Amino acid sequence: MSKNLIALLGQPNAGKSTLFNGLTGSKQHVGNWPGKTVERKEGQFSYKGQDYTIVDLPGSYSLSASSDEEIITRQYIAGGESELTCILIDSSQLERSLYMLADYVGIQRKAIVVLNMIDVSRAQGKVIDTELLSQRLGVPVIPFNAADLKNYQSFYEALEDGAIVIEEDLIEKQKQVNGEKYQRLAEALSESDFKPYSHNWIITKVIEGDEEIVDLVKATLTTKQWQSLESDIDDGLEGTLKTGEAKFKWIEDLVSGVVTYPETREFKRSRFDRLATHNTWGKPLAVFIILLGLMLSYVPAFPFMQAGEWIYTNGVAYVTATLYAAGVSSFIAGLVGVLISSIGFSLSMAGFVVGVAFIFGLMEDVGYMARVSYVFDDTMSQLGLQGKSIMPILLSFGCTIGGASGSRVIDSWGQKVLTMALAWAIPCAGTWGVVGFMSGAFFDIYTPLVIASLFFVAIVHIVITSKVFVSSLVRSDERHGLIMELPPYHKPKWGNIFQFVANRFNEILVRALRVIILVSIIFYFLSYSPDGNVDNSLIYRVGVIIEPVTRIFGMTWQLFMAFIASFMGKEAALGVLSSLYSSGASVMESTFSRGDISSQLSNVLTTQVGKAQALAFIYAFTFNVPCVMAVSSTYQETHSFSWTLKLTLYYVATAFFYAFLVYRVGLLLWGS
Repeated sequence: MSKNLIALLGQPNAGKSTLFNGLTGSKQHVGNWPGKTVERKEGQFSYKGQDYTIVDLPGSYSLSASSDEEIITRQYIAGGESELTCILIDSSQLERSLYMLADYVGIQRKAIVVLNMIDVSRAQGKVIDTELLSQRLGVPVIPFNAADLKNYQSFYEALEDGAIVIEEDLIEKQKQVNGEKYQRLAEALSESDFKPYSHNWIITKVIEGDEEIVDLVKATLTTKQWQSLESDIDDGLEGTLKTGEAKFKWIEDLVSGVVTYPETREFKRSRFDRLATHNTWGKPLAVFIILLGLMLSYVPAFPFMQAGEWIYTNGVAYVTATLYAAGVSSFIAGLVGVLISSIGFSLSMAGFVVGVAFIFGLMEDVGYMARVSYVFDDTMSQLGLQGKSIMPILLSFGCTIGGASGSRVIDSWGQKVLTMALAWAIPCAGTWGVVGFMSGAFFDIYTPLVIASLFFVAIVHIVITSKVFVSSLVRSDERHGLIMELPPYHKPKWGNIFQFVANRFNEILVRALRVIILVSIIFYFLSYSPDGNVDNSLIYRVGVIIEPVTRIFGMTWQLFMAFIASFMGKEAALGVLSSLYSSGASVMESTFSRGDISSQLSNVLTTQVGKAQALAFIYAFTFNVPCVMAVSSTYQETHSFSWTLKLTLYYVATAFFYAFLVYRVGLLLWGS
């Protein structure tokens, strides 16, 4: 047992992340649990000169062993690494949220109970007698609001008072409900020691048919004893329903006299909420609100994006001109310019994520995003996902980085990875500018048909991608809908939202600087030539060598290099095409350029590139890997290099496949 190590336990949506972030701020680390692909979050905080470490355990609804998240949570608590378990309860949905506590009772580890969202509970008219609840449980019970950073004193003071939860009342309930079956198991196991699990906890899990506990019990009994008990073990739902009935009876008695409800307990739903959760109209409303949110994201993002644009236009021009005037070599001046451009580009990217984090963090905080998950749950389950996956996928219409980052709300690691795999198939906002330019230049009045075909293929691509990866990522018994109770609407906690946004900005900016600067330097060396003529650069020599291969997929070497450049950012493709086909500017200058593309580029392209080649490029470009930052964000969220690489190779391969197909179709239609 480690001193001052706290385990944070709670159901999804109970506010664990809010409490964890409120305690640790930027002093947190994210990785994977050893041997598992489940996210491990650990952070530090200090109180009265004492340093504490808190581990945010995976969110789950119980301590069964039906998923990797639940296995990790149970084994960590039982293993005794932590000195204290902090059990977080949503006080606005007290009875439902107490089920996790009921499943914890019987594990002989010290705990405190934190009744989060107490402000929402009070707004509902509920009065909770926390002192009486504490007496019945035998552990400290703290009324709390994790979003109020100024009111953490009660939490800190309770850290020294943890105790083991009283179990006697729950034992009686299990005996009453399970009768002779319970008694037979109790007698057979009376001489066995299962610390830190109590006998009641072990018996309950055996009745539920928990494989891990059944194997543990089997190893402690003789063959004859085991054979006499086998009929008492349920492999189906009956045992779980029976023990669950006992737990809910215990919860009912526990809260009796503890909670005082308002005289009128009838829940009156607003007209908006009835619409937001409607089976038919809830979906279009959610799509409209999310797309509106994406547009509104540009408001808080605008100052950052403008600052970034000023850096990679005016700032670069000023610095490079100064260096040239000082006699610095063109190579060094160009390299410095690329580094400054990378900083501006990174700031713009981080700025957009700031906007997305603010708008959608606000929606999450007031309780609306849970409605979006609810109405899309049946749709997403067809893809092996849950309703929470719809938000990251829709966010990807604006920016795939935001979509990848948004997937962290999903509790199952496999569903999180699958969500990101599908989000990559969504053409982001940067894609459509290039697609619009190329389609308009080559297909004129038929541009809407090209756009419509891309949307159709994107939908098919999502379905195919789901079928390719779902069996590897999501077990068949996990492909079900959400088990959730919709939280009540409540006022946003602005301090909590701003802290969340600040953390996201810092995280994205640091990662963007690392990734984009590295890629930019590599690209700069490939595209540099002493005289500024691209024909004398390494990128030209490589392009000419590989062109026989790229033409199989309908792309000239110039189109292929634009395809590669789009990996840095979708908008970079037009800059590179302008450099390679018409403008004479250096490739790197054009890559970061946000100025107008040469007015003659359209004419140059249509004279040197055929319609079939243009269509092949459009498809390869659209369904390629989104961008290097989206890849980085995916790795950051999955903590899996192998899966990030798999997705990258898959999308590059499918981009080439689509290009090959449409190129052959284009040759039949236009001949070139």
